[in-house]
Amino acid sequence: MKIAFHGAASTVTGSKHLFTTAAGTTFLLDCGLFQGLGSETEPLNRHFGFDPSSVNFMILSHAHIDHSGLIPRLVKEGFRGQIFCTPATLDLCGLMLIDSAVIQENDVYYLNKRRSRKGKELLKPLYDKEDAIEALRRFTTVEYDKWLNVTDEIAFMFTDSGHVLGSAAVSLRIKEGGSTKHVFFSADIGRPGDQILRHPEPFPQADFILCESTYGDRIHEPIVNAEERLLKVVVETCIVQKGKLIIPAFSLDRTQEILYSLDKMEAAGKLPAIKVYVDSPLSTHTTQVVESHPECFNEDLREYMKHGDNRPFYFKNLKFISDVEESKSLNNLNEPCIIISASGMAEAGRIKHHIKNNIGDANNTILIVGYCTPSSLGGRLMAGAKEVKIFGEEYQVIARVETIDAYSAHADYKEMLEYLSCQDPQKVEKVFLVHGEYSPMSFYKQRLIESGFKNIHIPEMGEEVQI
Repeated sequence: MKIAFHGAASTVTGSKHLFTTAAGTTFLLDCGLFQGLGSETEPLNRHFGFDPSSVNFMILSHAHIDHSGLIPRLVKEGFRGQIFCTPATLDLCGLMLIDSAVIQENDVYYLNKRRSRKGKELLKPLYDKEDAIEALRRFTTVEYDKWLNVTDEIAFMFTDSGHVLGSAAVSLRIKEGGSTKHVFFSADIGRPGDQILRHPEPFPQADFILCESTYGDRIHEPIVNAEERLLKVVVETCIVQKGKLIIPAFSLDRTQEILYSLDKMEAAGKLPAIKVYVDSPLSTHTTQVVESHPECFNEDLREYMKHGDNRPFYFKNLKFISDVEESKSLNNLNEPCIIISASGMAEAGRIKHHIKNNIGDANNTILIVGYCTPSSLGGRLMAGAKEVKIFGEEYQVIARVETIDAYSAHADYKEMLEYLSCQDPQKVEKVFLVHGEYSPMSFYKQRLIESGFKNIHIPEMGEEVQI
């Protein structure tokens, strides 16, 4: 069989891996949107590198847009197969793909205004809401830990990867030439100490592994330290400096983790009496979906929910905002507060407006709590940029910028090695490192070699390999 790497190859976005068996069956693992790659982003999202109509079926690991966000365009360009995912992933995609379609339309609208002034050809959005709705009709749900025979030659099973609600790793059994190859796709690996979700689950022995490597060179700080630091930033910004705390946060998982931390602080009497706003329609609806899937929660959270009001993502002085005018009114709010808004990389959505309106005040703090590509607005702020461009205009970075990486939903390299410890390295023929920047991948490759794995390959974008 052949594997072609059409995304998340030496980058962390655009997850897209195309398999072609000896019998001619073609299937896709993930179909994600490229994000935060500057001028490269648009062409990468418009050209798959393969014919969507030739793909027989697709397996989706989870709902994050860098794994699911190009599915509507895949269907728009001719894909007619089934898309397999977990039930929670379907519920989340029902929100996130439609939200992504709205973003595509809005982004192209503003981009075309500039292109029109320069006399350039106008662009069309990658897809619209109707395309997203049509794509969702192709989804079929599969429970964890159950093998499904898709064809006579191909079967797969989801195991819980503990990354976000409904996230799954994929084990594949592929029959070729009288033998069966066992292929494993880790997708995004969660952390064993996640506040909300169950630990990542062991998986069957594999012959070939596609493994993520986002934090291949990093060790995260403990989550208990993160909560202490979060409280410290809240007090320093909102009580001492009487400023605003702006938190870019992914609508799925990161927003709920921050809310859960604040809820625990409030329950313990530690959270100051300040207003907390979640300013994102998607984050509002996603939080409702997360709350509706307690079967995905870990035992600690379930125990916590037995006390108090049983709602870990809702507390006093918290307000969810969907209305645009109400969102704009936060710019004129002259009192300390916390504003949590999407996107996590600060590349799109209302968070860009909040950063623009608060970046010039030394009393304010911008707190980064998740991974950001280096070229994204969040990445540039993390790197210490003194000046950043927002909506085409330059802004001086006067506000304080802080980072807490313990809230990351991605395992660090020691946690990834622990996750792979269920495997006998001598039985793994080859490991492909995906979903990471080249430097962390190279560091992680050496750690894998030290752990007994051999034949570790870092594929390039568009590379096709025979296994």
